[in-house]
Amino acid sequence: MSDGFINLNKPSGMTSHDAVNHVRRIFSTRKVGHAGTLDPQACGVLPIAINRATKFIEYLADCDKSYRAEILFGTATNSGDLDGKIIARAENFNMPTADELNATLKSFVGEIEQTPPKFSAIKIHGRKAYDLARKNLEFDMPSRRVKIFRLELMNLEKNSATIEIDCGKGTYIRSLAIDIGERLNLPATLKNLIRLRVGDFDFKNSLTFDEIKKFGEDCLLPIENCLNHLPTFELNERRICAFLNGLPTTVHAPDEKFLRIISGGKFLGIGKIERGELRSSKII
Repeated sequence: MSDGFINLNKPSGMTSHDAVNHVRRIFSTRKVGHAGTLDPQACGVLPIAINRATKFIEYLADCDKSYRAEILFGTATNSGDLDGKIIARAENFNMPTADELNATLKSFVGEIEQTPPKFSAIKIHGRKAYDLARKNLEFDMPSRRVKIFRLELMNLEKNSATIEIDCGKGTYIRSLAIDIGERLNLPATLKNLIRLRVGDFDFKNSLTFDEIKKFGEDCLLPIENCLNHLPTFELNERRICAFLNGLPTTVHAPDEKFLRIISGGKFLGIGKIERGELRSSKII
């Protein structure tokens, strides 16, 4: 069977792990994985790797992402979304104006400090945070620096606002919704979330499970085409064997941690350059 990635449009109400199992059944293979976990109630782009593509999932971790999020104001939950327990509620509040929201959104653009929600898969002393939270155990979530490239107000309703976000890796949209509410002195929670993009995986080209069943292997994207965010290095064909066997090749190029290695129009794998030597990190 072929190798490659699938641009899955994950439906809401399904975990990312469930989505992987569904694809396993469609293609009758165990070698299936996903890049970038999507919360069960969220929908949209979930890159799925088939067979040898699973070896390259890790290189999608640094991809920028885009989302469309609806923030509900006046209510806060312990999980940051509607699946959680309500912990705060504001009655008869004045909804922020478009100008107030735009000014607030602008203040979050750039590199910001963010604390992930306790109901998340982040490991705390070897245990997933959401397991600890469900047992009502006390623990501190470490904050992190994340990058927000764009925040745009798309729609304003009676008690909610829809925004679009372009962001870097590790950004939690649930935390962003809570923080936006706090900046406006209002409890807030994430009502709906659609992931629009992961690197070159775009929502416009994503496929449903029914479409994947229909097209089969024809819906697989070549591995190398899904790693376009990495710099490309053209390797002399005489050094292909050396690269595939882990032997160094002397090059006159600056150090680079991740390189997409191409030779004779063929994708060989991922390499790195250190102190003038090119070596393989992962081969196809």
